[in-house]
Amino acid sequence: MSVYKAAVAQLASCPFDTAAATQRAVTAMREAAAAGARLMVFPEAFLGGYPKGATFGAPVGMRKPEGRDAFRRYYEAAIDVPGTETARIAEAAAETDLFVVIGVIERDGGTLYCTALFFDGARGLVGKHRKLMPTAAERLIWGYGDGSTMPVFDTSLGRIGAVICWENYMPMLRMHMYSQGISIYCAPTADDRDTWLSTMRHIALEGRCFVLTACQFIRRGDFPADYECLLGDAPDTVLMRGGSAIIDPLGQVLAGPGFEGEQLLYADIDLGQVARGKYDFDVVGHYARPDLFQLSVDVSARPAVATRRRE
Repeated sequence: MSVYKAAVAQLASCPFDTAAATQRAVTAMREAAAAGARLMVFPEAFLGGYPKGATFGAPVGMRKPEGRDAFRRYYEAAIDVPGTETARIAEAAAETDLFVVIGVIERDGGTLYCTALFFDGARGLVGKHRKLMPTAAERLIWGYGDGSTMPVFDTSLGRIGAVICWENYMPMLRMHMYSQGISIYCAPTADDRDTWLSTMRHIALEGRCFVLTACQFIRRGDFPADYECLLGDAPDTVLMRGGSAIIDPLGQVLAGPGFEGEQLLYADIDLGQVARGKYDFDVVGHYARPDLFQLSVDVSARPAVATRRRE
């Protein structure tokens, strides 16, 4: 399908109520499909929640008991992959015939990962990308992904992949995505600054790809009353203000950035624009200099314990 409608969801999650957040995602999927969308991107940590303003009780050199309790609560709000929530999203993707990219907090053993999941309407959950480098205090609560979850999926809607939030400032990760022929570059994020749009436009121009970025619009009142938040406790305080957008391969903004509250943003995707853009710039092709610069990428899994059986 060379031309179709895509959607990005600028919605508030339901922090610490993952069942409600899942239902909110399903409702949004149905709305987007009814509007004619075939592809939909949700924000970072939409299921499981982005703990904006929380400290998890961790001054340098100590961990407070209340911080351990906060992590336990956050851990319990995360999801298993696969699990109940992924089954529900897969069911909705089949119902709506959408390809969906959604940010989640993934629970694996005792560790949480900031993850983007990929759902195909016909095939269900087809893969995931774990954030490689949590930013700043995120490293306290999230583990590091490895090279085994950096996929790009070949679909009728284009070659779809995802890079999460400040991973987009990792040039070598971007280069790896371009080398896989990505044409639909999804960027779930929690960055709502004015500078984010310029980053997304740069990536669209650099990769000659469509960029779909989704950020929550969420207020303090969307969190439980007893949630620790250093940004204030007034219910109307905006913790993330959105800024979601869709950009074409020549850097033109097709939708957004939205800062006006919760909304679904739509734009028509013409995959022919990818080839038009690469006419004069292909960063991993005719504009590359492999005689001078080469990137080596390890795409193997790196488990802490690898077992093998002696024959």
